[in-house]
Amino acid sequence: MKYIAAYHTDIGITKKTNQDSLAMKVVDTKDGRVAFAIVCDGMGGLSKGELASKEVILAFCSWFDEILLTDIDNNSFEESKLIQQWNDIIQVQNKRLGEYGKTNNIQLGTTVSALLIYKDCYYIVHVGDSRIYHMGQGVTQLTKDQTFIAREIAAGRLTEEQAKTDPRRSVLLQCVGASPVVQPEFTKGDVTSNTVYMLCSDGFRHQITDKEMMDKIGPDAVNDEEEIKFGCIYLTELVKNRRETDNITVAVLKAI
Repeated sequence: MKYIAAYHTDIGITKKTNQDSLAMKVVDTKDGRVAFAIVCDGMGGLSKGELASKEVILAFCSWFDEILLTDIDNNSFEESKLIQQWNDIIQVQNKRLGEYGKTNNIQLGTTVSALLIYKDCYYIVHVGDSRIYHMGQGVTQLTKDQTFIAREIAAGRLTEEQAKTDPRRSVLLQCVGASPVVQPEFTKGDVTSNTVYMLCSDGFRHQITDKEMMDKIGPDAVNDEEEIKFGCIYLTELVKNRRETDNITVAVLKAI
């Protein structure tokens, strides 16, 4: 299967720094193309959020270049090994960022949402409230928000409508760097052709609808990287015009 990809990130209309970080890689291997994308949202209310998100991105990129591609080349890729490798990265980064924060008397943290596509399967690791979506006939959220609000909705103490304006909507239950214990969520599924996988920070999704996403970056809307890029920019500007105050990041992979 082939993949096309593009992304866009924007500081937004109010922030002085962009604390979001991302990476995308599409590489040819002896087992076909491998696609990887990751979005990290540094905590906006915490100091050095941009440092936290960048460090986690670099750790995952090093894993991809130095470990994953070697495992594929050596025919030693295993799902259980992948989960262990990802968990190790997150635990190491959580400890390192936590120690850095204590040494410098600051708090810093980041969400992590990463997607690997290999041999027609997708693998996801997730911490926080950035999201990964699947777009086929419709839009499906593949990750669960690890937030106070999501927990309250699941418990029946808040409705979806109430959550949209609740001032606690950005309160995370865990993040990498600012939580004493981090338990990542791992997900696996099958990939089919003519589908889109979209990763985004929470600033991208608050002010737009599923239909608007499908119309601009859904599988029938994008046929090349230029069209994906245009759709990402269009939706980002739409979000800004609707007065979203956070940083905005979106990354899109289409399976052909």
